[in-house]
Amino acid sequence: MGQEIKGKIAYITGAGRGIGKATALEFAREGVHVGLIARTESRLQEVAEEARSFGVKASVATADVANWEEVEQAVATLEKELGAADILINNAGIGVYGDFLDIDPEEFRRVMDVNVFGTYHMTRAVLPQLIEKNRGDIINISSSSGLKATAGSAAYSASKFAVQGMTEGLMQEVRRHNIRVNTLNPSLVATELAFGEKLDEADKEKYMQPEDLAEYMVSQLKLHQRIFIKQSLQWATNPF
Repeated sequence: MGQEIKGKIAYITGAGRGIGKATALEFAREGVHVGLIARTESRLQEVAEEARSFGVKASVATADVANWEEVEQAVATLEKELGAADILINNAGIGVYGDFLDIDPEEFRRVMDVNVFGTYHMTRAVLPQLIEKNRGDIINISSSSGLKATAGSAAYSASKFAVQGMTEGLMQEVRRHNIRVNTLNPSLVATELAFGEKLDEADKEKYMQPEDLAEYMVSQLKLHQRIFIKQSLQWATNPF
């Protein structure tokens, strides 16, 4: 049999919209208490209110995950209000696309700061809580672009390839603490990050939905603690 996740505590970054929001609400339906981190408090409060309707605790903390001091403070707030984490979902991310020479160096650096150092900062802040419990789960939301780059994706792919390497190394390091670390690598997901506001509702339904990934994460977390899927790739059936 698998394991029960009801009553566990999950910290989720980028929780104000898209995959992060869908994950927070799916976890809440499963009875998981959620700590929500993003830069915009109003969006977090809306998600928290909806999560509480499922009878769980929900706390919010604003932070730019690229900023170590803000992450430290946010994690301390969530730990005080909810308790130490059992689950960390590193979802916050940004994308910049275009020809290599057309991407401003500061834009390239910002992608690395958010996608790579944001994942590093959150993991560094939360990992001691998991080690203290001698168990836990860290799921890093990467991308199919972190497994295979394409023209115009140099900045984004570089950041997601880095997340893959960080995840692989950490996974090997913390297995002795019964901590599972893995990546999800979705292709196109119908979110603002991928499409902005370009898609109408009819076209949007052709693509993978944030809720699809949220349900997938729940199924992974329910696996018996002795097993985990270290890397997975998600595709929509036929979006074109």
